[in-house]
Amino acid sequence: SLFFFFVSFLISLSSTLLPLSVLSATVVEDLANLSPPPDFTTTITNNCLRDPLLRYCNNTSSSPMDIVEIFRSTIVATHLCNESKNPNCVESFPRIRIHGRPKTAALYLSFDFFWKYCPLTVVDIELVNNSLKDGFPKNVLSCPQIRTLDLSYNQFSGFVPVQDLSGLTNLTHLNLSYNRFSENKISDSDFFKRFNASSFIQSGVLPNVKRYKMKFLVLLIVFPIMVILLCFCFGWLCIKRPDYFPRTCRRSYKFTYAMLEAATDEFSDQHLLSTSDRVDIYKGTLRDGTETKIEIYKEKVSSEKRREFGEECEAAFRLRHKNLVRVLGWCNSRNLRALVTEWTQGENVETWLSSSSVSSWRRRLRVVLGVVEGICYLSDQWPEITFDLSTNSVLLSDDDQEPLISHFKIGDGNNSATNIFNFGLFLLEMITNLRPDMEQEDSERRYLEYIRVHYPDNLERVIDEKMKTDERPFDQVKQAITLGLMCTDKPPLKQPTLTQIYDLVSSLYESSLRHH
Repeated sequence: SLFFFFVSFLISLSSTLLPLSVLSATVVEDLANLSPPPDFTTTITNNCLRDPLLRYCNNTSSSPMDIVEIFRSTIVATHLCNESKNPNCVESFPRIRIHGRPKTAALYLSFDFFWKYCPLTVVDIELVNNSLKDGFPKNVLSCPQIRTLDLSYNQFSGFVPVQDLSGLTNLTHLNLSYNRFSENKISDSDFFKRFNASSFIQSGVLPNVKRYKMKFLVLLIVFPIMVILLCFCFGWLCIKRPDYFPRTCRRSYKFTYAMLEAATDEFSDQHLLSTSDRVDIYKGTLRDGTETKIEIYKEKVSSEKRREFGEECEAAFRLRHKNLVRVLGWCNSRNLRALVTEWTQGENVETWLSSSSVSSWRRRLRVVLGVVEGICYLSDQWPEITFDLSTNSVLLSDDDQEPLISHFKIGDGNNSATNIFNFGLFLLEMITNLRPDMEQEDSERRYLEYIRVHYPDNLERVIDEKMKTDERPFDQVKQAITLGLMCTDKPPLKQPTLTQIYDLVSSLYESSLRHH
């Protein structure tokens, strides 16, 4: 084939012609087959003498590989000039223009050695509609003299090198539209003031006004809805399940129907301990794992009674005594009235008395004294609180066998005579290990008549046979039975006072310690 010996080499750098062979069919073939002619180095040297500003002139003393690189760049320049349809590639190379040819555009962008010696005469670069991907093609920035840069209708992504583009002082027309660039921070940027919005249509560089309008509209609609839903959920939790909040943010003694329902698995039979006409007693587990006893009052009452119930529950919550089960709180809603107390693992006195190991009068008397102390505390400090007193409702703590009054009767009103009568029954049960059968009518009266029949001469018949007594303890037991019968005597005017009861029981206990 015939060769051109002088071709415009990097015409954007100078108008000097360089010797070059006639073009082959493709740039790839020419790059593979052609090599610099013998006088190529001399030509480059002469060109640099005539025009020292030529871009490759700083490399004339470089290695032979640089000479080859310069020669290869002239081959690419010649082909690219023709691909861009410049009118006279021998004398002029002002424009790089590749539209709608993805493979061709990608190929020429890959020739780094060409862009390194970008012709100084190139003032327009148009790589349009080529579906080019990856990041911004920084090779084009090697042509600082360009006035036009059009990279529209591609698929470039990542950030636009604003700072590098700002260095192209001759750039007057820029088009990055219809790409996938990342949004740049454009505040106080002089670069974006040089070009109008048409340079960045759907490029991703500038904020998408429609998208932001849509986001704003969505936010305008969704945010209030979310706030309403959050307020609703927060309000529901405050009203129904305040136990989801930290204790410091709620009244820990106030329980709701939903809280107690959750604690008892919807008041299931598995959690039901006992039931009566007035009260159901459940074992429950609170959300924090605390085990509780929950007394559900089934009677429907008026608003005034509900108010009184709440006041008595608040008083019970303040109870602090070693012989009283601690009240954790209460529920006083229209649908439910309940008292929540701590759960005690110990057995009740009734079960304890049935144990074959309980043979000491002194141990029984110690339990009675603890119960009396609890009753006196309630009478002195909280007279409005009444309670259920029986060997079934008094518990014994696991650690020190301390008696605990565990069943409070909220809303019944306090009755001192009833409390003393119940204590008398409790004391007699402690001595006889017998108790009235509440399922039978008039069982309390018949139980007391049975004891009175054997009092005072035949008391061995009623004293629990497991309780060993000698002469002196027997006298103490006899005094205790006398006290129990006095407490259960009617009319109530004959009953002893709580102070008298405490003095006698305390005296009996101290006497038992001295003769133990």
